Amino acid sequence: MDFTEIVIEIGAGDVEKAAAIANMAVPHGIYIEDYSDLEAEAQRIAHINLIDEELLAKDRDVAWVHVYILPENNPVEAIEFLRQRLGSAGVKNKISTKACRVEDYINNWKQYFRPVAVGERLLICPSWRRDEAEPNGRAVLQIDPGLAFGTGTHETTSLCLSLLEKYMKPGAMVLDIGCGSGILSVASILLGAKAATGVDIDELAVKTAAENAKINGVSDKFTAVCGNLVDKIRGQFDVIVANIVADVIIELNKSVKNYIHKRSMYLMSGIIEPRELDIFNSLEPDFNVIDVKRKNSWVAIVAMISR
Repeated sequence: MDFTEIVIEIGAGDVEKAAAIANMAVPHGIYIEDYSDLEAEAQRIAHINLIDEELLAKDRDVAWVHVYILPENNPVEAIEFLRQRLGSAGVKNKISTKACRVEDYINNWKQYFRPVAVGERLLICPSWRRDEAEPNGRAVLQIDPGLAFGTGTHETTSLCLSLLEKYMKPGAMVLDIGCGSGILSVASILLGAKAATGVDIDELAVKTAAENAKINGVSDKFTAVCGNLVDKIRGQFDVIVANIVADVIIELNKSVKNYIHKRSMYLMSGIIEPRELDIFNSLEPDFNVIDVKRKNSWVAIVAMISR
């Protein structure tokens, strides 16, 4: 069975808007081609000045967002959604499609995923590179994202991991909304949480999260739930983390206080800077924002309830 690869061509200045909209259409499995800052990014990431001529020839004014849709997820509907939302956001675009073999999608990106240190206490490591890991006193979080992407390298996830490290207390009960690969749930347990519940609307993500909990030896402390936001969740939690997109967080903010107590930490991420104020305005008056972290153009917010 093949994926449909949807390729959205946009102006380089609209990458963040387009990526946020694409993540609404499919929460996992997008990647972005953006060569507008090629030299600076090559120096920042790889510390090199020598760049292949083929890359240097790329159009710096254009970018491409690639979205992958399974047949049962209705590619035609996803394309129509993308056209409408991009148009409403004023993003000029050209959309094309092609078939993508599952084997290529699963395996090609693995060569770029290597162990990476996050914060002061974690080392994120792909399960197939465990032997290469040099922990140096860090807790090793093995991750195999499969088709439910979430490797710890994206700004939104690294922001969450650093904030979890900062605010996690031993014995905490954690709720991870939109858990994806389960990286934040597993990390919270490695950082001292008593247990974590991960919920995702995508059955594949739920399966992947459970498998990653097993890889890390924390299956007994992790519960995976397939559902929409908090529809199937009961009880209160010490830490709630929602690494999704702004529109979904705004919807979640209508009911999230039913799942927290006065000392709970509510961590929101996946927010592009232009939507930061929208998130603040969507919080009910009895929430206090206690921390805001930024990385590139992404924002993560921590709030507590004051009642």
